[in-house]
Amino acid sequence: MKKPARRSTPATHLPVAAVQAARSERLLGDKVYEDLMQLLGTPGFEPRARLPGETALSQRLGVSRPVLRQALARLRDEGRVYARKGSGTFVTDALPQAQPMSLSTLENIADIRAFLEFRCFMEGEAAARAALARSSDQMHEIRRCRERFEQALADGSDAVAEDIAFHDAVAQACGNRFFAMTMNALAPQTRFSIGLSRSLSGRPQGQRRSGVCDEHAAVELAIDERDAQAARDAMEAHLRGGIARLFGQ
Repeated sequence: MKKPARRSTPATHLPVAAVQAARSERLLGDKVYEDLMQLLGTPGFEPRARLPGETALSQRLGVSRPVLRQALARLRDEGRVYARKGSGTFVTDALPQAQPMSLSTLENIADIRAFLEFRCFMEGEAAARAALARSSDQMHEIRRCRERFEQALADGSDAVAEDIAFHDAVAQACGNRFFAMTMNALAPQTRFSIGLSRSLSGRPQGQRRSGVCDEHAAVELAIDERDAQAARDAMEAHLRGGIARLFGQ
């Protein structure tokens, strides 16, 4: 009797080569970030100075423009530089004196999953507290960040910076500055995990983006209605949705 063909089991692990390539780029981005930190405050990089263009700066540092953008995004998250549309990137008026808390890099797939699960607990609580403590101005900022995220997606951007800004706005509204400080410290790991999730997700891009927008809207609505439990549930569902999109569960 002919034996039935064995069913192939869908792979549940992320492609190792893709993870290694993403990690290598991130480590290079960390080095460029450190090089830029050394330049800030030196001639040509003083407060209010306009940074050289991407081409000139990437050539000076010996890296590609995408890697340079990764490092510049981290500096923007920390408030060390800011972008002025149509004019370029500028050093902030007063450079922060204290170094931000630094957390370890994401070394492997287990780290990525553990990091996302940690965000579920931390940001779920931040959303719940924001529902109870947020001011009208903070609510407006959460809404503005959600709208900017959706507009960035519509414009064809990866919207990673706008995604992080939405989560940061929620943390800023929770009434405990240490949530926002932790979000700032986690920005590099957050950016890395979001980028990896979007590059490796098996779902169609339009379907995935629509799901993320709906999840953000649910978080915003619960905070607006001052429903702490609904805000916690919505944020945790959003972040666990990210785990599912990445790991196919």
